[in-house]
Amino acid sequence: MGKGWGGGIVRGALFTQLKNQAIEYLKNPDKIQELVQKAKSKADAAQGSAALKDMWQALLAFLRLLRAYASGEYRTVPAKSLILIVAGVLYFVLPFDVIPDFVIGLGFMDDAAVLAWVVSTVRTVLDDFNRWEASRGEATDR
Repeated sequence: MGKGWGGGIVRGALFTQLKNQAIEYLKNPDKIQELVQKAKSKADAAQGSAALKDMWQALLAFLRLLRAYASGEYRTVPAKSLILIVAGVLYFVLPFDVIPDFVIGLGFMDDAAVLAWVVSTVRTVLDDFNRWEASRGEATDR
C-alpha cells in the first residue's frame, strides 16, 4: 500500500499544489516552525493510529529536520528533498485529503502512504540527518 498508493497520491494535483506551497514555506522560517508545531500537535493527537504506526519515527524525524532547518542548525538538505518533506508534512496536516482524517480506522491511511513514499524517496537525506542528530546527541523528540 505505502509506496505504490502514496506514489499515486503524490503524482496528483493536490500534492503538486502542496509542493508549490512548500516552496513558499521554505522562504519563511517562521512558517516552517508553525507547520512543525501544527504537525506535532496533530501527530500527538493521532499517536494511537494503527495506520501511522510504521511511519511514526519517520514523521517525527521529518519534524525535527524541519525545525533544525528553519533554525539554521542543519542546512545540508537538497532543495528537491526539502520540498518533498515539507509537502508530505503539509499533506499530513490537511484534515480533508484523499481520505478525510475523521474517518475512523481509515483517516490516516493516505497520510501514512504519502509519508512512506516521501521516506522512500528521501531515505538517504533522512539517514544523513539522523546521523547528524546522533553526533550531536539530539535524537530526541522535543
